[in-house]
Amino acid sequence: MLKRASLLWLLVPYVLFLAVLPLVDRVRPTVLGLPFLFFWLLLATLLTPVAVWLAWRGDRRRPRREERGRAA
Repeated sequence: MLKRASLLWLLVPYVLFLAVLPLVDRVRPTVLGLPFLFFWLLLATLLTPVAVWLAWRGDRRRPRREERGRAA
């Protein structure tokens, strides 16, 4: 399995901005008075720092290389 699985959170911005973009390229419907594509990009922009924070928090819990050497 992955040693640093928490870093998979860093794929969220890629998926939100690029991979899903052809699926959400719509003007109608409108959400909160905004065209759907604009709303989607705004939402993705707001969720990107959350994904980076989750990756940082998960990676911070892993012991560093030096700490693992001392513990053994």
